[in-house]
Amino acid sequence: MAIYDNMKLHTTNDKFFIEPIDSSLSNELLVIDRVTQEISVDKNQGQIPNVAETRVIFGIFGIIKLLAGNYLIVITDRTLVGEINGKKIWKVASTQLISYKRTTLHMTEDQIHHNRMYISLAEHALGIESYYFSYDYDLTHTLQRLDNTSPDFVSMCLAERADARFVWNQHLLKDFHRDDLSKFSLPLMLGFVVIKQVVIKNHCFSYALISRRSCHRAGTRYYMRGLDVDGNSANYVETEQLIECEGYRASFVQTRGSIPLVWSQRPNLKYKPTPQISQSQNHSNAFQKHFATQLFSYGKQVLINLIDHKGAEKELENSFRQLTNSSKNPDIRYEAFDFHQECSKMRWHRLSILLDRLEEERKMFKFFAHDKDGRTVIVQDGVFRTNCIDCLDRTNVVQSLLARRTLQDQLVKFNILQEGERVEDQLAFETVFKNVWADNADACAKQYAGTGALKTDFTRTGKRTKMGLMKDGVNSAIRYVKNNFYDGFRQDAVDLILGNHQVDEGECATTICPLQEKRDIKFYILPAIFCVAFSMLLVSFLVGSDHSGEHALYLAFWIMATAVTGGLIYYYGTEFVDKPKLVQTKNKLD
Repeated sequence: MAIYDNMKLHTTNDKFFIEPIDSSLSNELLVIDRVTQEISVDKNQGQIPNVAETRVIFGIFGIIKLLAGNYLIVITDRTLVGEINGKKIWKVASTQLISYKRTTLHMTEDQIHHNRMYISLAEHALGIESYYFSYDYDLTHTLQRLDNTSPDFVSMCLAERADARFVWNQHLLKDFHRDDLSKFSLPLMLGFVVIKQVVIKNHCFSYALISRRSCHRAGTRYYMRGLDVDGNSANYVETEQLIECEGYRASFVQTRGSIPLVWSQRPNLKYKPTPQISQSQNHSNAFQKHFATQLFSYGKQVLINLIDHKGAEKELENSFRQLTNSSKNPDIRYEAFDFHQECSKMRWHRLSILLDRLEEERKMFKFFAHDKDGRTVIVQDGVFRTNCIDCLDRTNVVQSLLARRTLQDQLVKFNILQEGERVEDQLAFETVFKNVWADNADACAKQYAGTGALKTDFTRTGKRTKMGLMKDGVNSAIRYVKNNFYDGFRQDAVDLILGNHQVDEGECATTICPLQEKRDIKFYILPAIFCVAFSMLLVSFLVGSDHSGEHALYLAFWIMATAVTGGLIYYYGTEFVDKPKLVQTKNKLD
């Protein structure tokens, strides 16, 4: 099932030749015709022209179609993360888009302009940190899923057997879904992977954390909320904590995902837009589809809901609770915990209240484990599905606490710790544990909200600090700016790379380009007036006047002009935010 790693890309005017560097293992040569777009494998490694431009690559990201035609995307650099079960795990460090077409003479000026815009979208999506891959380990599956497989599954190539929920370049690899191309087809996962070698009481072991972000209903914070009609959840992440010690292997899996209702929360310049629960969609149907998949994949579910029980989040909490109760599913239990209320005034020790409520089910769900002989000795029977409003900050805190308690049980099982000994007392490892989970929070938050996570001071240190509060304030301000003025672009980039929007080469020639900017006149006039009024107001304050009465009237006029135009901009907030422009055929936005 292994995929070629180091390869050479030979580029000529007519073709791309991709040659595995270790020719002793293969005599295959991948040939992509830049004119006909045909992909073939030359088993005899036909003659590569001397005029070819050659460079080393570390994998094929895929092929994307833009206005200029097809582009080959290759991985040009990688970083080693570590090893799982002796298999190397890599992180994408850089990529390159290479056009099949050698000129743009076949395009109009409009098409050339909009093709550059598409390129910038693709490059942004490819530049997202945290794409991970392995040439010979199935990174998209948990240890338990890999154990529960058939011989036919084991013999499949990585791209074919990978969990489609977590393969972010699946659409880009569609032309490689052939048996003869399987060793060139490299599945990529977006999320977070860290692997640390640690020591507790003279026992050396590997500690890993893997977060797999779903590519279904993927996108940015305010443009992807809740469920779609197929039951796919926004910001859905599967997180696996994995340890390997002296032949033992164990894992513990949790999930997070947006509140499983059909709802939205469009940006409108308000700091926190009001969530809107759909009045037209069938919530029960989407809910049932979502949990049918969850129960099939993970077993029993405890739904931990950390959102507020008052204010704008109250209606979501009530609807979630009612829908869960009305489903009457014995394999699902709802557990609400008003995180902000319970832990207000820095009382974060009160999280133990929630953990104690969950303890019986945590022990019942157990974890997955292999013994030294590779035999399965424990199976995880259920998961905790945790959410807050964003499924980022509060969610990560609670997941890390549950993970620590389960890690305690695993280390006792493997005789690394004795009964009564605590993970928290192993100071060197505790530092590693806390920082790994805080880094996981930052990675998930950057991919969804655009900044690092909030509340990571608690995850890193075990307590809430004033410096942490200040850092959260800065990150919240940055989130506000990005979510209102940049997330339309970010959402378009995700939809383009996932194939939710597919480019038609006839765009901008026979039809209107989807990226064409369409703005109401107030988008240009009101900000211009506001800038002039605010500038004159500053000048009035800074420049004194001998005519105090006249100066006061002057100040009053510019204060009023600033206030009125600022108020109008705020009132028409949705006209000024950055919206997605591409047609989203798969995400089913409300």
